[in-house]
Amino acid sequence: MEDGNLPPRARAELEAGLDALGLPRALAEPLLAYLALMLRWNRAYNLTAIREPVEMVRKHLLDSLAMHASLDAIAARGGQLADLGTGPGLPGIPLAIAKPGLRVALVESNGKKARFLREALRSLGLGNARVLESRIEAVAEPGAFDAITARALATLPLILELGGHLLAPGGVLLAMKGALPEDEIAALPPGWQVEDVRPLTVPGIDAARHLVVVGRAPGGNPA
Repeated sequence: MEDGNLPPRARAELEAGLDALGLPRALAEPLLAYLALMLRWNRAYNLTAIREPVEMVRKHLLDSLAMHASLDAIAARGGQLADLGTGPGLPGIPLAIAKPGLRVALVESNGKKARFLREALRSLGLGNARVLESRIEAVAEPGAFDAITARALATLPLILELGGHLLAPGGVLLAMKGALPEDEIAALPPGWQVEDVRPLTVPGIDAARHLVVVGRAPGGNPA
């Protein structure tokens, strides 16, 4: 499945990163197949500005997988995650590969990116993921998801404004952020609260990463 054009260093970097994240090296094969597909489609579709394979391993694959442990409980019960504004499938596709029990909805309004996503799922045989070609606010599955996530999409208040309706009772937003977004946290809309802030370590990246967990406040009625 792997594209022979990928440099050996990309595999080595990925395997070392999987070790550091406590994930099995067997995941390298499907993850590299996904990376190779992204590289091929990127030539015509401009899926990502990052084009160097080793950098893509660090900033796309390993960065996406850094939050994997926060999805263990949801995956164990076959729960659903919506990846909002997923672009080429980040973090949704790497997480779907790493957590076969997790059901992932890839929400993307851009037609070309949605076309790539459908081909990626077909090519990878990823039966636990699906593509929703839609604007986030137009996804008509209210209360269907145990968690929503977004990677470099928008501020916390805007993510909740667009996608908060998708969360089931007790569901959470798992927002991937760089430095701790204190201003965004202070601006959370009524009815929402931060439940946890988890520092993340991304192998090969020396920069701050945080996972901000946001849920409904007790007795709150989010707009």
